[in-house]
Amino acid sequence: MGDNSLPVEIAFALPAKQRLVALQVPQGTTARQAVALANLPQLFPELPEDTFTKAPLGIFGKALRNPDTQTLRAGDRVEVYRPLQIDPKAARLERAKRQASGQ
Repeated sequence: MGDNSLPVEIAFALPAKQRLVALQVPQGTTARQAVALANLPQLFPELPEDTFTKAPLGIFGKALRNPDTQTLRAGDRVEVYRPLQIDPKAARLERAKRQASGQ
């Protein structure tokens, strides 16, 4: 892509399967655009495509407020976050109930 391209990585993980896709993207590419370029639906055909097109995104563990406008810098690792299966507060409450009952 020439001198105006940036090396970035796109990361996505399931409990039993993880992928890190290295890309060269043009300067000015947004986080959401980079995820689309990584073609994750092809790597994870078991998931619906909107898992990637609508997912929350982050860079190096920091959630992005607006991934549709956040432009990337050289070396960024864009992370695609999965939806939570259970609310963390509900999970803590359930654990506390089990501990209180001696289980």
